[in-house]
Amino acid sequence: MEPRAEEVARYLKDHPEFFEHYAELLASLHIPHPHGGRAIPLSERQMLTLREKGRALEGKLRELVRVGEDNETIGERLHRFTLAMMSARDLAALLDCVEHNLREEFAVPAVALRLWSVTPEDAKLGAISAEAREFADSLAAPYFAEQPAADTAAWFDGAPEALRSLVYVPLRAERSIGVLVLASDDPQRFSTDLGTLYLARLGELLGAALHRYARL
Repeated sequence: MEPRAEEVARYLKDHPEFFEHYAELLASLHIPHPHGGRAIPLSERQMLTLREKGRALEGKLRELVRVGEDNETIGERLHRFTLAMMSARDLAALLDCVEHNLREEFAVPAVALRLWSVTPEDAKLGAISAEAREFADSLAAPYFAEQPAADTAAWFDGAPEALRSLVYVPLRAERSIGVLVLASDDPQRFSTDLGTLYLARLGELLGAALHRYARL
C-alpha cells in the first residue's frame, strides 16, 4: 500500500534529518515549474518561491509607506487646522475658520454645522429639527451615510439630492453640543473604508474649541 501524500509530508516535517542522509535525492528532485509545464530542480523552485514572497513583501512595504505618507499629510493638515481654530477671536471667526479649512485644506465639497448649546444670534446657524437633534445626540462616533440622514438634507445649499456620501461627526464638550457633517457627490469620498480615527479627532478638537461658547 502506497503512503498517502499527507503521511509523506508529515514524515519529512517530523524528520528533517532525512535529507542529510539522502542529500543526493534532494539534488536530483525535479518538480513542475509554477508558471510552465517543464520540470525544474527543487532548489530552483525554492528560489522562485522566495522571489515571489520577496515581491509580495515589497508590495506590502510600498503600501505601508504610502499609508504612512498619507497619514502624515492628514496629521499636518489637522495640526494647521487646530492652530487656526485656536487663533479665532470669536465664535463667528471660529465658524468661518472651520468652513474655510475643511473646504480648502481637506477639499470637502459640502460642509454643514449645527450647534444647540450656543445662542442663535452668536452662532448664525440654521435651525435644527427635533428629529435631527435626536439623531445627532444618539451618535457615539462618526456615522457614515449614503444620503442625508433624518431631515438634514435641508442643511446643504444647492442640490442635496446629489450627495452620495456623508459622515456625521458628533461634537461634545462634557455633553453633546452639536454635529458636523461632511458630504460629497462622490460615493467613495466618505465611506466606511475611510476609518474614523482622524474624523473622531476632528470632532474632539472642534468640540473643545466650541466649549468656551457653549451654554452647559
